[in-house]
Parts: sequence; C-alpha cells; structure tokens
Amino acid sequence: MPTDISQPADTTRRDFLKSAAIGTGALLANSSALISPAGAADKKSLEKGFIDAHSHIWTPDTKGYPLGEGFLKKNMKPASFTPEQLFSHAKPVGVTRVVLIQMSFYRFDNSYMLDMMKQHPERFSGVAVIDENDDPKKTMQAMKAKGVRGFRIRPSGKSADKWLATDGMQTMWKTGAEEGLAMCHLINPESLPGVGRMCRKYPETPVVIDHFARIGVDGTVHKKELDNLVALAKHKKVKVKVSAYYALGKKQIPYVDLLPMIRRLTDAYGPERLMWASDCPFQVAEGHDYRHSIDLIRKRADFLSKSDRDWILRRTAAETFFA
Repeated sequence: MPTDISQPADTTRRDFLKSAAIGTGALLANSSALISPAGAADKKSLEKGFIDAHSHIWTPDTKGYPLGEGFLKKNMKPASFTPEQLFSHAKPVGVTRVVLIQMSFYRFDNSYMLDMMKQHPERFSGVAVIDENDDPKKTMQAMKAKGVRGFRIRPSGKSADKWLATDGMQTMWKTGAEEGLAMCHLINPESLPGVGRMCRKYPETPVVIDHFARIGVDGTVHKKELDNLVALAKHKKVKVKVSAYYALGKKQIPYVDLLPMIRRLTDAYGPERLMWASDCPFQVAEGHDYRHSIDLIRKRADFLSKSDRDWILRRTAAETFFA
C-alpha cells in the first residue's frame, strides 16, 4: 500500500509501508461535504483560510486517466481520493486551498492534477513530476503556464551523492531560478548535504524539503540528521514542509513528540520558511486523522505566536505556491 513518507528514495510506491492501508469506504463515508467550484466562492474567503501544502488526489477512472507504466489498478489504495474526498477532511478545519502533488500512479502524465486545478481555480496549486531528460526547461515553462509552481524531484535509485548531478537536474535547477519554480524534494536525510551543494551552485532556485526530509521515519529524530536539515537554513531560498506526522516519530496522535523538531526548525528557518501540510490521503489512515495534524500547529505548539501560526498554516505556502 503506498504512502508518501515511508517510501525509500530508491523504490516505487508499491514498496511503501503496508501498515498505511486506507479503507476506501471510510473515506467515502465523509464525502458529503463536497467542494464547490472556486468560481462560486468568494476569493477573499479562500485567501483567509488555511492552506494544506501537500496532498495527493487520484480518480478511479483509469480509462480517462490511464496509470503509468508499471502501475496496476490494484495498486490504487484507496481506489479513489478525489477533490471531493479531500475537502471532506479539509473544509471542516478551515482549509480552503491545497497544493496538489502529482501522484506516482500517473508518472509523468500530470493530466488529472492539471484538470482538477482547472476545474477548481484558486483552490488548487500544483507540483508536477516531469522527465528530467526530456527538454525539462520547455516542459517546466509549459507547466507554469497551467498553474504549476513546483516540481517534485527524488533520487529514484541513484546514490545520495549523484542523483542531482545529471544534466537534466542542472537544467531544472537553473530553470527554477529563472522562472521562480520550486524544486520539491522527496528525500531521505542522507541526501541533505547534496541538496546543500546544489543550493550553493544555484542560490536563487526555490527549494522545498518535503516531510522534514523523513527525519524520524524509524521512530527516532536523530540529532545529526536534524543538524543537516538545520544547516540548509543558511540558504535563504530553502523552505521545509512540517508534514506527514502519521509516519514520523512515535506515529501516534497527538504527535507532540515532533514538537521539539518543529521548534528547532522554527528557530533556524523562521516561520516564514515553514509550511504545514497533511500528506493526504495517507494522513487519514489507520486511526490517524486530518484534524489532529493541523491542530499540532494550530493548538499544541505553544511556542508559536499567532503570527507564526499564520505563516506556517497559510502565508508561507501562499507565497510559494499561490503567488
């Protein structure tokens, strides 16, 4: 069963932690609070709400939106996680906008994400997945015109030292700087020094680190790994998603064991470079839920001021993905 956080950087989503299985029926049970088209909503009210900086969606319609090579319909668990299902979790806690992350089921075909962004304007921004070896500059520019503001990159079987060294990655980072498009990293902690080297080479490229760089996925927040993530704060274009609590540390609601890591990152980066995200639908599996995820920032992180929370829950993601 796929999850976004537990997948080693050199495997496919089919190798994710089996413990993150999600019952489709449980998701559908909450699907009555459907999202309305953004055209019917007041733009100002959308902008006042919280932003979920990281969620995936997909459709059971595999004829209209074929799966990528190597993926089968049985790999889709749950069978469906549409915008309507996503917002059944998000809307009750005040989340009005979401950054969609291209789902690996579709590989380089971003059609479903782009179509949902078009169907629900203003509510969604997007992070695409593209082939770094197939004219990435042209593809990035075309995606930007459709509302994409970032590109998910990952080692995909390459070593932590070499995965960013390809010609395609160099082009992507250079184009990211020119176009203001973020390189969004799905990585393990050992890749952090390599990211730092690229940040020195391309200091104007926006960089986003997903899910704390998976620090704590083995149950322990290791100091050296956190030190390496903190070290990236000297690069002013780097931001971090505080997300995927279901798979980090003790992996137990209310996730307060992660607060020391969040506090240290707040001290290092400032709230202006941190953004909260759920990592749905995986955050609503196996006894986990959406409300406790956002409440870790909204209610339990007592070291955060009202302004700090506003940045982490809304303004950082707005500036990064909705500007």
